[in-house]
Amino acid sequence: MSVTSSQNGGAQAPSEVSKADPQGANQTPQTLLPPPPDYIIPRDKFYARLRADNETFMKTKVPQKIVITLPDGAKIEGESWVTSPLSVAQGISQGLADHAVISRVDGVLWDLTRPLENDVDKLEILKFEDTKGQEVFWHSTAHVLGQAMELFYGGLLCYGPPIDDGFFYDMFMTGKQVSSNEFPKLEDIMNGICKQKQQFERLEVKKETLLELFGYNEFKCRIINEKVKTSSTTIYRNGPFIDLCRGPHITNTGKIKALSLTKNSSSYWEGKSEAESLQRIYGVSFPNSKLFKEWKHFQEEAAKRDHRKIGREQELFFFHDLSPGSCFFLPKGAIIYNRLIEFIKEEYWKRGYQEVITPNMYNAKLWKTSGHWEHYKDNLFLFEVEKENFALKPMNCPGHCLMFDLRPRSWRELPLRMADFGVLHRNEVSGSLTGLTRVRRFQQDDAHIFCTMDQVQDEITGVLDFLKTVYTVFGFSFQLKLSTRPDKYIGELSVWDRAEDELRGVLDQFGEPWEFNPGDGAFYGPKIDITLQDAIKRSHQCATIQLDFQGPERFNLTYVSGANEHKRPVMIHRAILGSVERMMAVLTENFAGKWPFWLSPRQVMIIPVVPNYNDKAIEVEGAIRSAGFMVESDIGDDKMNKKIRDAQLSQFNYILVVGEKELTNNTVSVRMRDRQDFKTYNLPNLLEHFRNLSLSRSGQDDGPVV
Repeated sequence: MSVTSSQNGGAQAPSEVSKADPQGANQTPQTLLPPPPDYIIPRDKFYARLRADNETFMKTKVPQKIVITLPDGAKIEGESWVTSPLSVAQGISQGLADHAVISRVDGVLWDLTRPLENDVDKLEILKFEDTKGQEVFWHSTAHVLGQAMELFYGGLLCYGPPIDDGFFYDMFMTGKQVSSNEFPKLEDIMNGICKQKQQFERLEVKKETLLELFGYNEFKCRIINEKVKTSSTTIYRNGPFIDLCRGPHITNTGKIKALSLTKNSSSYWEGKSEAESLQRIYGVSFPNSKLFKEWKHFQEEAAKRDHRKIGREQELFFFHDLSPGSCFFLPKGAIIYNRLIEFIKEEYWKRGYQEVITPNMYNAKLWKTSGHWEHYKDNLFLFEVEKENFALKPMNCPGHCLMFDLRPRSWRELPLRMADFGVLHRNEVSGSLTGLTRVRRFQQDDAHIFCTMDQVQDEITGVLDFLKTVYTVFGFSFQLKLSTRPDKYIGELSVWDRAEDELRGVLDQFGEPWEFNPGDGAFYGPKIDITLQDAIKRSHQCATIQLDFQGPERFNLTYVSGANEHKRPVMIHRAILGSVERMMAVLTENFAGKWPFWLSPRQVMIIPVVPNYNDKAIEVEGAIRSAGFMVESDIGDDKMNKKIRDAQLSQFNYILVVGEKELTNNTVSVRMRDRQDFKTYNLPNLLEHFRNLSLSRSGQDDGPVV
């Protein structure tokens, strides 16, 4: 076993703060804290014994000369068990060391203060701006939150991971419930912990010893027994807080300069509704106040764009407690929803996809055959039908495999591209349901391509081109990641290696920047993860491209080759929008409710100058509706200026005013949504402009040409 702390990677004695004050809370407001839970002091003493044993073990390590290679190829000499990434960074520049969050040693994330053990082919120093640096920073702050929750609530901690926009920690408590009113007190405790600059110490411990250390916490013991497959694993300590954790972490809590607790919710142990109910607290943190202020401004802007708020205001969709996780789309919301599907379907025809419709239920036996059972069994709706166990489907893959297997297939039929907009269901727990971004009932632009291995590169390239076409229409930029073989996978290693090589080659040729995401592939094959950025630079993962050799194997799918041999096809899973519901949420917030003309459910509003021209307004409305556009006329009793203002607030793309001049000249006065001036156009020219906007699906509208 080995331990590291923040002093150049060397083993250090516990801080004097910890010795004198095992609570580690002498710099937090004491009036905020109840008596510490019974497990804190015994746990701290147990750790001290483990640490002492480790120091004896570390003395047996004999330093050897090692060579450390930097990303630019420069080489630095060091000593094993002495030189750490932090000391290397300090040798380059103090500025680099000060801004460093974590290191990466030959592709593996590594504590800055953890001594290097062998020669290093590539040592990288990562900052908060790096994705992995941000994850580690937030994971470390989750430990600070965990310490505060232990001291304040005294419950049993469960999981505390980083997430895309911060971190959370779950706690099991008896007879207590978290309230957001307690956040200021928790934040004060956390800020006190940060001011102490508690060092993060790593200690490797045998599994049986961990069960004794965490004997007070049945949840940690479950993790050790069920998740730890090795004879030992690591724990991390900061102040009085000790947690089962693979790490790595920042050097000390003093690196956290600003933090905020954002929300709380209930959850279930490992997401299983039949398991224990837990209390979850979310938060976010930053290494400086400037980033924190930018985040607060971003939150204010995001709140204005919240799709649930805009959905209600624009009467697009709503949710109801009688059907949790299922969205009710109102007429104007259904217009947007259906146009998104029509857009994708038009691209299908151009690209040789064949639309299919699969049943809404699958027999559980079919799911087990597909190999997806273990992965999705907790998310399936299960019920009895005629003594058979059925499951509402969370994906279309098994059905498309059955369609492929309906009759013998020839190599001449490949690639066979099946597209399906069938309704899907997943048994998301109620606490995780969040507007349109996490629902139980949804549609997905799901498609599967069955092809030969020689066709894989061309097919993946075609999917990437499809994706780029769609995202360009929406105005999205995107990032690509190659997610490779996870720890738990099915299939032959050689097949995985070839698949990853194929995807790597496609990405290199595609010409867009991409990066590796090691170990995050699906259990049945590697994948390309696509993350899009919206108008306020938020990231969303909607599309996916996954290579699958296991589905065809499990369903025994074959085709007859040109040499009259039976061969396995390769299966490519592909979605561009992903969930249509989720994409609706992303687009609603991206456009802030100001829909481009081709998607807008409120394209044109006709307003008469005075009631005398109501008939003319209705006539113009009829002409525009006959041309196929979404139009309304306001012939109510309000004054014209109020009607114009109401149309602006409702985000109509075009406001048309008719009066005496327009009646005489057979024209309309046109005002665009984001402009103040009116211009006069004849109706045929205006309708031609509308047609061009719809056909081009342009997000840029400079108005019709006079």
